[in-house]
Amino acid sequence: QVQLVESGGDLVQPGGSLRLSCAASGRIFIIAPMGWYRQAPGKQRELVARISTGGNTNYADSVKGRFTISRDNGKNTVYLQMNSLKLEDTALYYCQLLLAGMNYWGQGTQVTVSS
Repeated sequence: QVQLVESGGDLVQPGGSLRLSCAASGRIFIIAPMGWYRQAPGKQRELVARISTGGNTNYADSVKGRFTISRDNGKNTVYLQMNSLKLEDTALYYCQLLLAGMNYWGQGTQVTVSS
C-alpha cells in the first residue's frame, strides 16, 4: 500500500507564491515517477507537472515559466513551487505516483488565488 500526503495549499493573492509538498510512504522500494495534477470546480482533473525518476520534467503550457517541480528521492517527496499565481490557478491539487503500472493519488490540497 502506498500513501501520499500533500501539504502547502493556502489562500494567496494574485502574483503570490506557494510551495506544495507531497510525501510518499508505504511499499515503495524503487524510485517512481511522480506528478502534480489539479482539478477546478466543474472541470476535469488536468496534469500540472511531472518528474521522472531521473529528474526529467514536463509542464502544462499554462504553468510553464511559473511552476517548478522537483523531488527528493531520499525522502520520496515531490515539490511544486508555484510563482506568479493567477486566479485561474485556483484548484484542488493532487499528488500522483506511478508504481508498477498503478496510479496512486493523495487526498489533495486546496490552492485558492483571490484578491
